[in-house]
Amino acid sequence: MLGSLKINENNAMATSVIDPTVNSIYKLLKVTYGLLPILAGADKFRHLLVDWHKYLYPGVPEILSISSHTFMHIVGIVEIVAGLLVFLFPNIGAYLVSAWLFVIVMNLIMGGFYDIALRDFTLGIGALALGRLKEVKERAII
Repeated sequence: MLGSLKINENNAMATSVIDPTVNSIYKLLKVTYGLLPILAGADKFRHLLVDWHKYLYPGVPEILSISSHTFMHIVGIVEIVAGLLVFLFPNIGAYLVSAWLFVIVMNLIMGGFYDIALRDFTLGIGALALGRLKEVKERAII
């Protein structure tokens, strides 16, 4: 439960108190969507979890005229930055991670990895939920 609704100074509805359960869900999502992109991004340089190149649609590096190895390093940097943004500026980082995951979903679909695309789509929805929760927390009158 978010608490009682009130009208704030901008004539927008706001909640007076954020339920502790909502706060714990927010913190859990923030840590998850901050840490996982950082770990996955770092692994783009080490390939300890998986050989990431196999999930890259071959047309992407061809269009960009770079090697898949270089492209995956760029992906790693983007993911690390996105994860850091979730920790530092969750109102921006959550939406960036969500958008990035939806781009990954398109790449996976083009490559025929439908099962992984479905998983990443679900992760993207979770990151979107984190962004929305941050908005709710910002509108709260405490």
